[in-house]
Amino acid sequence: MARLVPLAIFVILVVFLGIGLTLDPREVPSPFIGKPAPPFSLPQVADAAKTLSVADLKGRVSLVNVWASWCVSCRQEHPVLLDLAKRGIVPIYGLNYKDEREAAQQWLSRFGDPYAASAFDPDGKTGLDWGVYGVPETFVIDKQGVIRHKHTGPVTPQALAEDILPLVARLQQEVAQ
Repeated sequence: MARLVPLAIFVILVVFLGIGLTLDPREVPSPFIGKPAPPFSLPQVADAAKTLSVADLKGRVSLVNVWASWCVSCRQEHPVLLDLAKRGIVPIYGLNYKDEREAAQQWLSRFGDPYAASAFDPDGKTGLDWGVYGVPETFVIDKQGVIRHKHTGPVTPQALAEDILPLVARLQQEVAQ
């Protein structure tokens, strides 16, 4: 009987390893899904005299994209966001994370600005309130200001077509309660 204990432990470890190998390492669950977006009011990147707040997101489905000028993956997803903004399907709001204002402004000027507005979060406190692990991350917010989806990593055409836009379309069809 005592000889079977190591075998049982080995089998249990193999089962857990097998389960772990089936998980998507890019899927980082968010405790905020289904909950109101954390409140914030921050100056905008383009104009520090103007603010962007969670109240600006209510009343329509929107995306909140967390980005930074120093982020290599943000540059990778940027053409996808520019194309989406041109199509006018859903407004995109930016949350510029742990960046320098001038660097962020130059980056948007150089590569294009897909954002209806972009909030400036130089110390990253708002990003932390939203559960941001790193950039880029994109949130789908419903008409009531509730987080419905979190996409970790660069938004790709595939992620947009398979996950984000179908959800946006469903949420846009929902009648405000």
